Amino acid sequence: MLRLLRVKKRLATAAAVRDATHRLALRPASHRPKGLGGGLKVTLMHGAGWPVYHTASRIRPDGGNIVVFLHGGGYIHEIARAHWRFIGLLTRDGSRCVVPIYPLAPAATAGDVVPATGLLLRKVLREAEHAKVIVIGNSAGAGLALAAAQWLRDHGYRQPDGLVLISPGVNASLDSPERKAIAARDPLLDIPGTVEGARLYAGGLDVTHPYVSPLNGDFRDLPPMLVFSGTRDMLYPDSIELAAKARAAGVPVEFHLRKGQPHNYPGLPTPEGRQARAIILRAATRGLR
Repeated sequence: MLRLLRVKKRLATAAAVRDATHRLALRPASHRPKGLGGGLKVTLMHGAGWPVYHTASRIRPDGGNIVVFLHGGGYIHEIARAHWRFIGLLTRDGSRCVVPIYPLAPAATAGDVVPATGLLLRKVLREAEHAKVIVIGNSAGAGLALAAAQWLRDHGYRQPDGLVLISPGVNASLDSPERKAIAARDPLLDIPGTVEGARLYAGGLDVTHPYVSPLNGDFRDLPPMLVFSGTRDMLYPDSIELAAKARAAGVPVEFHLRKGQPHNYPGLPTPEGRQARAIILRAATRGLR
């Protein structure tokens, strides 16, 4: 069914990605919340010079932990309805969500976006009082979450209380020898377009730089991690390496690798997706420590 959506075609070539970024530059997609559902309070503020949405329950607007949600989209696509549905689910479950609308490549690149995200997280952490702060990112957003946590550590700032990394994009090189065979089975992602999106996001940096490929960064003193991936996701070998590197650095990791599942499977209306969402909701409510 996912193959019928023809999403993979958009990543089949570097030219397709360049054409998409050109169209989006001429007519940017809206970042306004769509599909959140009812019963929520939504406030638009600004941080790091970006729009930042805050969502909370109308019944208990000041309660619960804080989730900073960093959306996916290959660093070139805006937050989508599926992301907002997930944010609505987290909010109705009792979390307060902070949703940065970070600028997209090629107009914005990793050298600016990662430090700005780190500073925004620092502000959320300073204002959190007794609430836990969990950072949830999917795909490119998960890579940004990991890079920003490394930036916080390198600058001597407090870490979040946990990272939830869903199908993380953490290695822009995609250079492992088995990658082509895995990509052929992936119904959503393809190598040429994914690499081109990362190149645009890298800007003046090499794609191996930890801002772009945080798998190459230092994992010491990072917060506990909850990682999800599936074996029909061409990125899954990097999740295996991520979990291994984090554990070797003494970071607690709970890793869910599901056989036959595609990229971002925790967002799908499937039994496996529902199981993953239940785990994520528990982590947001109770924390990872």
